[in-house]
Amino acid sequence: MNLNTLSLVNYKNFESQVFDFDAKINCFVGANGIGKTNALDAIYHLAFGKSYFNPIATQNINHNAEFFVVDGHFTKNERTEKIIVSLKRGQKKVIKRNAKVYEKFSEHIGFIPLVIISPADRDLIIEGSDTRRKFIDSVISQSDKSYLTELINYNKVLTQRNALLKYFALNNTFNKDTLAIYNEQLHTYGSEIFKKRAAFLKTFIPIFKARYEAISQSKETIDLTYKSDLFDIELNELLNKTINKDKALQYTSVGTHKDDLIFLIDNFPIKKFGSQGQQKSFLIALKLAQFDFIKQQSGVSPILLLDDIFDKLDENRVAQIIKLVDDAHFGQIFISDTHAERTEDVIKQTHQSYKIFKL
Repeated sequence: MNLNTLSLVNYKNFESQVFDFDAKINCFVGANGIGKTNALDAIYHLAFGKSYFNPIATQNINHNAEFFVVDGHFTKNERTEKIIVSLKRGQKKVIKRNAKVYEKFSEHIGFIPLVIISPADRDLIIEGSDTRRKFIDSVISQSDKSYLTELINYNKVLTQRNALLKYFALNNTFNKDTLAIYNEQLHTYGSEIFKKRAAFLKTFIPIFKARYEAISQSKETIDLTYKSDLFDIELNELLNKTINKDKALQYTSVGTHKDDLIFLIDNFPIKKFGSQGQQKSFLIALKLAQFDFIKQQSGVSPILLLDDIFDKLDENRVAQIIKLVDDAHFGQIFISDTHAERTEDVIKQTHQSYKIFKL
């Protein structure tokens, strides 16, 4: 998988810009605030139809403009693919592949396999379970279309069930039969989601542990644990058991939307007991394992985006990462950094072809 050219119109701080990329390593360098991360985010946008850093779509439009266009020309399995993402204020976002508009954005997910490593990943450790569930879901969804459909359907039913619980409370009423319909649907979709998450983690965790060991060369033991109520009880039974609680809360308090990933170091939460270096190594190992898993499932090397990692890691860890990516296993890589000379010195160690874009 290669991105050959990227064209930006009114995307964030870029009014009009075209990049022609090297097949192996590409570096965006320049001062903070100049748009290095925005360039990476534009590439992410082409793969996922949204920004990695800003969920409010209109805020990705240049302040002085009414629309943005991100246009990418890729080579995948020796075929040329043109992806365009565009958004006009007051209208819906549009994603096109080879001039054909996607009816559903979900149809595009996984077509451009991509992994990003960024300082923003720290949210996986410090934020709530929602962030970690999204990580699991995004990895599985890139290789399993049915999983994404099940997830979308589950969330739709969950919204409807929550609305019904609010309606019951507002109108001082209750209808067991109506609720049972939603319970059954949640059970059907939720059970599949749970099975696929558990199966994914069984494969993913050993890959992750191997990556952590290679990056940190450390003696500590790290682990991921999947936390879900569905290990102990079927979802429909659980929903029936918690109905009084749900009626009082006016929302659904149990289900796969409450699952979590527990990050451990020497059997303690890494959030509290991991040093900054250990946390960074943990997150990078997590993302490189994501890369390995997607490649294993799709047979295609994902595009790898490395945002500002040289500023956030010590030289030893940077050296380990560069050593890892100087491998035929990896395909095209995009890097952002504030220091052009430092970047070039590090990249030269890989003996790969590269381009540097000074912004």
